[in-house]
This record gives sequence, C-alpha cells and structure tokens, in this order.
Amino acid sequence: MAENALLNDLQRRMDGALDAFRKELGGLRTGRASTSLLEPIMVSAYGGTVPLPQLASLNVPEPRLITVQVWDRGMVKAVDKAIRESSLGLNPQTEGQLIRVPIPDLNQERRRELTKIAAKYAEQARVSVRNVRRDGIEALRRREKDGDISQDEQRKLEKEIQSLTDGHIKHIDETLAQKDKEILQV
Repeated sequence: MAENALLNDLQRRMDGALDAFRKELGGLRTGRASTSLLEPIMVSAYGGTVPLPQLASLNVPEPRLITVQVWDRGMVKAVDKAIRESSLGLNPQTEGQLIRVPIPDLNQERRRELTKIAAKYAEQARVSVRNVRRDGIEALRRREKDGDISQDEQRKLEKEIQSLTDGHIKHIDETLAQKDKEILQV
C-alpha cells in the first residue's frame, strides 16, 4: 500500500516537472507576442528576486508588442534590466512607468536561438525528472535496508520507477521536437 503512495507521489512530481516545462515552452512564442514570454523573468527587487508579474501588469495591445506597466516607479530600471538580460533577446523601451517590449520578427538566426533555449528548458525538465527518480530509488533502498520491503520487491519497484521516468523523458523529448518544428516553421 505504501508503495502505491510512493509511486503516486513520484508520478505527481514528474508530472509537475513536465507541466513546468510546458509552461516555459509557452513563453517561447513563434509568431505573436504573449505575456507568457515575460512571466518567467525574475527581477532583482526588494532585497531578493521577484517574478515580473508581481511587480507589473503585462498586456499585449498589438500582435508584436508587449507592454509592462510597472507599479513602483523605483522598480522601472530593475524591470528593464531584467528583460534586457533575459535570454530572450528583447530590447525594451521605457516611457515613465510603462515599458514597451517590441517583439522582433523571427529571422533564421533568431529561430535557431529559440530552439537552443527550448533545448535548455528540456534538459532542465529531464534533470528534474531524474532527480525525482533518484529520490524514489533512495527511499526504496532505505525501506529495504530497514526491512520494510524485500529485495525482490525493491527491484520490482525500481523497475516501475525507471519505466515511469522513461515515459516522462520520452514525453519531454516529443514536446521539444514539436516545439522545434513550430519554431522553425516559416
């Protein structure tokens, strides 16, 4: 019974890594501006790092423009700097507390950059899934050492965890391939 709880927890955590990966890919827009492009950006503010949506409202007034309305006048420069230093290659223009972020047309070079960013996100997701697998296997080994489960049962459960991991990594690879195809499509 406890084994099912362990497997369900690992499944939930791996699904979480997959969902986070999909959300990050949602930020890589190919044709239109989208607020999800800027949502993952972290800004150095108030003695720490804060997600951009907690400092400003994001809007898309035109297909190729995102506006960032910063609520605190003192944070405008920090938000501008965070957008510039993100790996998105954007060049924001500040007008008071409003920051305009024009989304450039995608040339072939920019498309290749986006596929590299997508590959980086995929690798982070794979590492997350593998870390969940490692945690699960360590928990099984502790339980086997404590005498809670037999060695055969431990091996069987390790195989189940490995197949769960393989399935999630395969899903990450398929999602990445689909996004690459979408990015490179002219």
